[in-house]
Amino acid sequence: MQLTRVLRKIEYPQLTPLWIAVFIDILGFSVLIPLLPFFSAKYGAPPWQIGLLLSTNALFSFFSGPIWGALSDKRGRKPMLLISQAGTLVGFVMLAFSSNLTMLFASRVVDGIFGGNYPIAKAMIGDVVSPRDRSRLMSNVGTAHVLASLVGPGLGGLLSQWGIIAPGLASAALSALTILLTVLFLRESNPRGGRSFQNAGTVAASEGTTDGDREVDALPDADQLGPATVWRNPIARYLLVQWGFHTFSFFIYISSISLFAYVKLGLNPQEVGRLLMISGAVRVFIRFVVFVRLLRWLGDRRTSILGLGTFVVVFAMLAFVRNQVQFGAVLCGVSFAAACTRGVLTSFLSFSVNPWEQGRAMGLSASLDSLAQIAGPLVGSAVLGWLPLWVYGGLASLFATGAFAMAFRHFDFYDARRSKEESA
Repeated sequence: MQLTRVLRKIEYPQLTPLWIAVFIDILGFSVLIPLLPFFSAKYGAPPWQIGLLLSTNALFSFFSGPIWGALSDKRGRKPMLLISQAGTLVGFVMLAFSSNLTMLFASRVVDGIFGGNYPIAKAMIGDVVSPRDRSRLMSNVGTAHVLASLVGPGLGGLLSQWGIIAPGLASAALSALTILLTVLFLRESNPRGGRSFQNAGTVAASEGTTDGDREVDALPDADQLGPATVWRNPIARYLLVQWGFHTFSFFIYISSISLFAYVKLGLNPQEVGRLLMISGAVRVFIRFVVFVRLLRWLGDRRTSILGLGTFVVVFAMLAFVRNQVQFGAVLCGVSFAAACTRGVLTSFLSFSVNPWEQGRAMGLSASLDSLAQIAGPLVGSAVLGWLPLWVYGGLASLFATGAFAMAFRHFDFYDARRSKEESA
């Protein structure tokens, strides 16, 4: 009862299990980072196999993300989220009791196959949150990601004295808690679950307006919604391409930034970790203090343009970094850009599709993230190993420029989707 009263005081309390689910999903990845030397020494694995271990989860999530999103459109968000969470729990238990490299790979494969937490969470935000608040709430997904990235390595390092079993079981216990919270407190948000639903996305998002609640007379048969439904929507397709440019630039940067710091500045892991923690704290501060004011002053569209433009500049500035202070300034600049951008772009994608297509759209977005997580480490490490160091930031800036240039196209999401529904 006490927990119920606490949740009632939270804005959109029905989303609380989602924030926890996303946090734990990212935590399971980040908790492995300090254990990499342990894997390499214990199993005699060369560095490329350890890198492949980290990419395996993303590889399988790339294929499974759209599937989980589509299933949540058809069968409901809550049951699919519970299945995904149960798969994450099994993956962590397998990780805890891994006695060889094969079992480690198997645990990451299972976690990747059941990687539906991320797309389903974003689909539920699109179902529940009013258009005026959607950009702000979508950015909470990124905040959960940052917090997990801050906590995970520390937790993994603290528990590593007991080998891999302790971090694995700790993550499994958190997954079990997430399942319990989902069962007890999460309400189904899929519009197929009821005749009337709030904020069907009929909104000109760039203006921050809404037409209020809408009564749905008829929803299409889920079996008639093929996997290419979202791609046939020209606005959604445009936004997904923009997201692809953005997420590729972001993961080229984030996956190899530690290696860049070592090669360029000779920083050790402790120094890099300290700077990354500072930049993560900056992002959390920006999200809860600065971001809301920017949305109020500039609106969603201009805020996203500011963030995307900042990415272009700060990635390019990596070529001119000469010391830790300059490097830390770039990291904080990226934190500002990410806080202003990722949640807003996701909300735009949510506005561009029908309520019964939210899962598919977010699944495709998550799939692009997974593809970037696979390619980013490969591209970043190859550039830093074989090419001049300025190419690393320049390449990330080039992809970021593509996303920035696409941000200047204006969309009226309400008119676009109304035309789509009338032509159906």
